[in-house]
Amino acid sequence: MTGDAITALSALGALIILGIGYYRARPYGRLGIFSWLQSVSLMFPWLVFFGLFATGIYLNLVGILFLLVGSTATYILLGREVRSLSQQAIAKQSEELAAEAKINPNPINDRPAETTTDAATPTPSDATNPPAVKAQGPNSPIDAALPLFEPMPAADIAMAKEIFGIDSFFATETVPYQNGVIFNGNLRGDAVEVHTQLSDRLATRFNDRYRLFLIENPEGRPTVVVLPSENDPKPLTIAQKIVAIALGIATIITCLETSGFLLGFDFYQNISRYPEVLPLASGLISVLVIHEIGHWVAARRYQVKLSWPFFLPTWQIGAFGALTRFESLLPNRNALFDIAFAGPLAGGGLSFIMLLIGLVISNGESSFQIPTIFFEGSILVGTFAKTLLHESLQQTMVNVHPLVVIGWIGLIYTAINLMPAGCLDGGRMIQAIYGRRTARTTTIATFILLAVISLINPLALYWAILILFLQRNLERPSLNELTEPDDTRAGLALIALFMMITILLPLTPSLAGRLGIGG
Repeated sequence: MTGDAITALSALGALIILGIGYYRARPYGRLGIFSWLQSVSLMFPWLVFFGLFATGIYLNLVGILFLLVGSTATYILLGREVRSLSQQAIAKQSEELAAEAKINPNPINDRPAETTTDAATPTPSDATNPPAVKAQGPNSPIDAALPLFEPMPAADIAMAKEIFGIDSFFATETVPYQNGVIFNGNLRGDAVEVHTQLSDRLATRFNDRYRLFLIENPEGRPTVVVLPSENDPKPLTIAQKIVAIALGIATIITCLETSGFLLGFDFYQNISRYPEVLPLASGLISVLVIHEIGHWVAARRYQVKLSWPFFLPTWQIGAFGALTRFESLLPNRNALFDIAFAGPLAGGGLSFIMLLIGLVISNGESSFQIPTIFFEGSILVGTFAKTLLHESLQQTMVNVHPLVVIGWIGLIYTAINLMPAGCLDGGRMIQAIYGRRTARTTTIATFILLAVISLINPLALYWAILILFLQRNLERPSLNELTEPDDTRAGLALIALFMMITILLPLTPSLAGRLGIGG
């Protein structure tokens, strides 16, 4: 693929992301547009820098800092306007709700519905699915794989109706569904406050027997779903924990072998040289561990339980990261985003620091030699290497500190897990910000792209197969699926995805030559 083609595809991808954001923001008027502009301001420095970089125009660190300061100031100014418009919108909505309450004070207007079959019942597993679609797979609140359900007792349904009121949720239709019940109606307040009120009222009547989901139906109307707590995610079995331990041990083995390969020998044929590989292997393992600790810390903040990580060992770079399941329901989409984002932030941040420190302390006397072509494998790594190594990159081999290699491989771990597919961190972030329909689309697009790239790079085929068989399903809906994450999180998601592209996208030989990378 030529440099012009890569540049065009990168520009097209950025425009598509911005276009999707604008399309979602336009229905909200000035408030939506200003929120979208905040996202643009966060992306602008990186779009300008890497756009110019791809065309051979290189900005120094002063130029980068100028762009970052300017975008930050713009973000703050736009944020003030967004807060002002939000307060006006809330005040207007409160006035409309108060007027409606005076006209129609009746809190419940039931239209009883018969218990329907799986194929004709609205499902809480996906707020974007039409009523004719049933729950799919183990990642939905209702496990459609179970053949039989004990219907929710009529007495419990009657008690569940009592939680609604004119100040919270105006129920207009009751639909028994499998072992739960669905209430269609109108939201009468802020989604966060209403969900808290309804959940508290439900807990008062049933203690811990039922869970309350607040989702959106295909027509964009709020829907309350009440399901038994027995449908909650289950912890790992002993057999699954044994598999997790085995994969962890295998990952240590592959990290040792990768370290030996980077040093130019086969570790398992020269085990006596273990002191040489331990520093490199420890660095690789530390990035994986810090990544998982980031997830765990964020999950603990929301009182969400995570399963043991299932590491994915590989001989090429030690590991491809880890798979982690949620073992409890998520309270909202903010929790899904924060937990997904925390891992790449921690692991990627550590890797980036290692890379920068390694580049700074690298000199002609460094004992670790790598081919200059190494720096052509990533736009991001090539950029910082050009900034800090200067003329050294014009040689065939470059002496670098081992931290450069550890940081680079750690960034690959991070970038792979940021791919917007299924239950990968990137897929979870897309689901949290843009919803399940968009997340399903990006999963399919990622799979197709990996399948195409696998014709050139066999490693892409590995990830295509992994996503197809293990990671294609989305996460369960959160308890409050209506409240979208704020614009700051949306901006962070776009930056993370953009960084993923710059880490994985290589420099073309012609562009590398214009930048002075290579002999």
